[in-house]
Amino acid sequence: MNKPIKTLFLDIGGVLLTNGWDHHARQRAAEKFDLDHSEMEIRHKMTFPIYEEGKLTLEEHLKLTVFYKKRKFTAEEFRDLIFAQSKSYPEMIGLIRGLKTKYGVKIIVVSNEARELNAYRIQKFKLNEFIDAFISSCFVGMRKPDAQIFRLALDIAQTDPEQILYLENTAMFVEIARGLGIQGIVHTDRDSTVVQLAAFGLQTDERDYL
Repeated sequence: MNKPIKTLFLDIGGVLLTNGWDHHARQRAAEKFDLDHSEMEIRHKMTFPIYEEGKLTLEEHLKLTVFYKKRKFTAEEFRDLIFAQSKSYPEMIGLIRGLKTKYGVKIIVVSNEARELNAYRIQKFKLNEFIDAFISSCFVGMRKPDAQIFRLALDIAQTDPEQILYLENTAMFVEIARGLGIQGIVHTDRDSTVVQLAAFGLQTDERDYL
């Protein structure tokens, strides 16, 4: 008999919210501010990993990727555009809130997020009202696919890995977690995730995500 799930590990981008600053958002920014998108992407890829690990501030990251030369717009305008890309998936937030209320599971985020954007998203969408801990790359200095971030999450969760279920929209990260004994669901949409949750004993109905 399978052990009951006591803790949910969650990604933020692609599960609870849209991605914060992905290639689609950067394309939109390049078009809005008339930037050379390919040049910005090259600079972004060189600096973003250490930015997500908390080793660069947003100001420092933008100075290297956008404001390395004089622009016709301000850093504040660009920063506002970055933050505006974040939108919620209300049906998923409602679902996770419902599972916490119904089953008393711990909710722990394991996410690659840069500090300023992470802080904004937590506050804007009130994520700390139902999430118990944030193992965010910017806080812990490591990022997925490094398995060590999952080991840290296990230490903080203090839950048998077999009783942890990980919801993540990137299949590779689910595979890495499974290598540590953590069960996982590759999230694509709410309805298919609801079906998979039921297979792990987490039954839901409409009232759980309204």
